[in-house]
Amino acid sequence: MTLPEQAEAAACGKVILLGEHAVVYGVPAIVAGIDRGAKAVATRRASGPSELSLGGDTFAADPEGKDDRARAFAALLAVEPALGPVSVEARSDLPAGGGLGSSAALAVAISRAAEALAVRTGESVEAREARVLERAAAWERVFHGNPSGVDAMAAARGGCFRFQRGEEVRPIAPRADLVVCVGSTGKPSSTRETVGLIASLRARRPEVVDRSIEAIGVLVKNATLAIEAGDLRAVGSFMDLNQMLLTGLWVSTADLDYMCELARGAGALGAKLTGGGGGGSVIALVPPATTKDEAEGAQRILDAWKRAGFDGFVARIPAGTPNRSGGSA
Repeated sequence: MTLPEQAEAAACGKVILLGEHAVVYGVPAIVAGIDRGAKAVATRRASGPSELSLGGDTFAADPEGKDDRARAFAALLAVEPALGPVSVEARSDLPAGGGLGSSAALAVAISRAAEALAVRTGESVEAREARVLERAAAWERVFHGNPSGVDAMAAARGGCFRFQRGEEVRPIAPRADLVVCVGSTGKPSSTRETVGLIASLRARRPEVVDRSIEAIGVLVKNATLAIEAGDLRAVGSFMDLNQMLLTGLWVSTADLDYMCELARGAGALGAKLTGGGGGGSVIALVPPATTKDEAEGAQRILDAWKRAGFDGFVARIPAGTPNRSGGSA
């Protein structure tokens, strides 16, 4: 068999429709891959160290390097069976620190591209994708310590699904497309910091945090049913209630609250922060309509954010059941 000399790959970004932070305490979250993410091109090298070009920089894989990206790249390549020397060019179309899974999307795209250069006879797609997730987890541990794995799962599989720690991922099949406007505060989000903030609050006021976590769990359950039934107005209402609870847990900010308010005023069915909070991004659910009206509805939300100095884009979560390699079936 002649092995390829070059391979391209892509991966999804992600939004959390409901359930962030509560997922840390065993409550499920509703996660969706979005049609904006990361891309990578891997080229085989005859010899020498593997190199990664990212964000205008090029550096060699180095498990002891000072640059986190060099160490993460080395960790990704070292997962058994280790990959031979490669040169990878990668880019993310997602804001770093935006709560949209930019790091995991890069990890999955790089892993897929590099894996494609090491075709193994008789290996199933499922086995290859499982190893891609292993490589992505090795990359993510360098940056985030002990990540839940939800970002990499969304990057790899796409679609909409329920994620709960320690449980098998459950696909969710939206009856109708979910169209969301994704807006950035322009300020990075630190999930580690906001998770620590809630843990500190829980140590002082456990009854307050536990009631909020329980309430978010109920919203996730009801929102899952609404998504599967195509009741987008109900989904939007649950998103608004989730945002209210997150604000009560002190992980929202004035900018995040303001962007939610602007989106609702521009016609969004619901709006909330997505990801860690403390900065990062907001998602706003666009009302269902004809293609033309849908585009106009999304544009009104984006224009409202732009007038206030915030950037945004439109993402679509397609109806149907996600498959294992991303997209919908």
